[in-house]
Amino acid sequence: MSTSFAVPAPRSAMLLRRRIAAYFVGGAEEVPALVGALEGRSVHELSVDVKDGVRESSMVCAVLLAAEETGSLLDRLRELPSVVSAELA
Repeated sequence: MSTSFAVPAPRSAMLLRRRIAAYFVGGAEEVPALVGALEGRSVHELSVDVKDGVRESSMVCAVLLAAEETGSLLDRLRELPSVVSAELA
């Protein structure tokens, strides 16, 4: 008697391009920390808007991520002291 088991092949996580927006205070001095939070990720676009006389600045980027990594990246950005909010754009 022979027994066989069907074992599904492991799936790699499907990477999707996610647009992330982060709003922060502190001006241009805070940009290195924001970019550092993206380290190890495949960033396709990155723009930072720092305006003189405006309380909040913004960073918008497009990052290649697996769906389950999105929340952890947003949390990582939100943990930065200068970040007011971070969300999917």
